[in-house]
Amino acid sequence: MNLFVFALLAAETVAPKPALDRATKIAQRMQAFVDQGKVAGLVTLVLHNGQLIHHHAAGVLDVESKKPMAKDSIFQIMSMTKPFVSVAILMMAEEGKLTLMDPVDRHLPEFKGQKGGSRPITIRDLLTHTSGLGTQPPKPIADLYAKGDLTLEEAVQHYAKTFLDFEPGTKWQYSNMGIDTLGRIVEVTSGMAFEKFLDARILAPLGMKDSFIFPLAEKTGRIALVHEFKAGKLQRSGPVFYGGDPSKFRVGSKFSMPAAGLYSTAPDLAKFYQTMLNGGTYMGKRLLSRASVETMTMLHTGDIKAGHNPGTGFGLAWEVQKEAAGTLNLMSVGTFGHGGAFGTHGWVDPKKKLVGVFLVQSTGGGDAAFIKQAFIAMAGAAVPE
Repeated sequence: MNLFVFALLAAETVAPKPALDRATKIAQRMQAFVDQGKVAGLVTLVLHNGQLIHHHAAGVLDVESKKPMAKDSIFQIMSMTKPFVSVAILMMAEEGKLTLMDPVDRHLPEFKGQKGGSRPITIRDLLTHTSGLGTQPPKPIADLYAKGDLTLEEAVQHYAKTFLDFEPGTKWQYSNMGIDTLGRIVEVTSGMAFEKFLDARILAPLGMKDSFIFPLAEKTGRIALVHEFKAGKLQRSGPVFYGGDPSKFRVGSKFSMPAAGLYSTAPDLAKFYQTMLNGGTYMGKRLLSRASVETMTMLHTGDIKAGHNPGTGFGLAWEVQKEAAGTLNLMSVGTFGHGGAFGTHGWVDPKKKLVGVFLVQSTGGGDAAFIKQAFIAMAGAAVPE
């Protein structure tokens, strides 16, 4: 058994009884969704004050093999990768390798003279999705995320040749290109490939042993496959935009995809989010300064309409609940988190001292989005008074 899963299960025995009683209802509800055929499988986890109050696996990894879902099953977490990129950038800032106000062309000269804005885009623009860079890779490499046939350096060279969609800093537009560009800046300033930096500086120190960009063969049997509804029936998804055929596990890919490349598990992600809740430390190890964590997770988009959900804005690659409309799913104002393309989500609620992780693999159809929101609300209600 994964040691962190064991540690969390041990912690569960001393969690407050009211929280455990409510958490039992979460497990029952999630199981019911799977039993009703709404999704193939899912894993959910809630920590409160660093203690496990809920951790549940239901359904199967794959409707064809019917292999049972496990609490440490591995998922493509897609855009939940973006906050890891932000942490990497802040690490470089803390080491004096860059500043958040730097123009991108200070580190990536290919961006000099980029068309479409009256000033160069900055690292802050990239982190807040206000750079004007497009959402997806440009036409010459539009299938990059499916094929993975370019290196990060090669891809970003293409990005630098695109026209900005708007004046930097004036609008919010979710940009995978922008986050990939940040990943390339990490490579240049650290002298390490993005995936190697991620492993050496974030994943390994936190003990996230089941998190990676490129899967090892011995891990693939634990990876949940992506599913979709067709003619009212759940089935495996074929090739998808992010990562190609999910059953091929990105074999042959050389693109590290900083915007959406990570595979991970609920226990691993809980470590990362608990680190953020702790102000940058985990199990006595400091990953990041408290000042950096506070800067990353405060609102940076002001009155600009930003975010994917009502009542939210953006920090530095984190979506932030900024007003009452964002609390309708029982998240507190100030909660920060991020979702992923296949329905995954993770968040930190500092007011409630709560960490939540929701993992599923769905390309649409069914009730995956509803199930996620139901889980978030139930998790918010499970915290003891």
